[in-house]
Amino acid sequence: MLSFAHVDSFYDRSHILHDVCLDVPDGEVTAILGRNGTGKTTLLKTLMGLTDRMDGEIRLDSADLGSEPTFKRARSGIAYVPQGREIIPDFSIRENILMGSFARADGKREIPPLVAELFPYLMDNLDRNGGVLSGGQQQQLAIARALAANPRIILLDEPNEGIQPSIVEEIEKIIIRLNREIGLTVILVEQNVSFVRRAAHRFAMMEKGRVAASGDIQDLSDALVQRHMAV
Repeated sequence: MLSFAHVDSFYDRSHILHDVCLDVPDGEVTAILGRNGTGKTTLLKTLMGLTDRMDGEIRLDSADLGSEPTFKRARSGIAYVPQGREIIPDFSIRENILMGSFARADGKREIPPLVAELFPYLMDNLDRNGGVLSGGQQQQLAIARALAANPRIILLDEPNEGIQPSIVEEIEKIIIRLNREIGLTVILVEQNVSFVRRAAHRFAMMEKGRVAASGDIQDLSDALVQRHMAV
């Protein structure tokens, strides 16, 4: 179980997250929803130790993560696929994937068989630079890099943003497969409510840096979506 208890998070003097309490059950997909600017990305960055300051408590099982540096959080089994993918364009596909392996607790530097199974295009083009790939292919590469860390939890920040429609369905199927077949716990920041309803077990709705509503995915009503996501 991953849990946030009364978490506040800051960029410099800007107070972004306010008293966030959230449980993420092991082996499930938890979706984080809300309008732009409500703190969804900051929630993931706070979990990874990428904001300037945090108050409160973040625990993974019995371990207190809130005071740990980012690399130790990654080595505890949490992999992050950020919004915008953030691959290194001048690195090859191989080099980009292997970067993720530096977070492995066992020290192995290898491309996992799962990556070859999920992303055959990447394996056929390992020497191409990441910068020449399409947006969808770069998203595949970012997920492959995360999987190279051999994680137990994967954080996905708007994984379908800016991707051509022909690849969106493929990315969605991979995310569901990572949970249902591989057993990864997934925290998914996503605006596509129909995909969330297909993929997630639980949801948390963010509003002004707070969790405004949460529960089983069956409780994600149209009224909640209208109240907290309509523009």
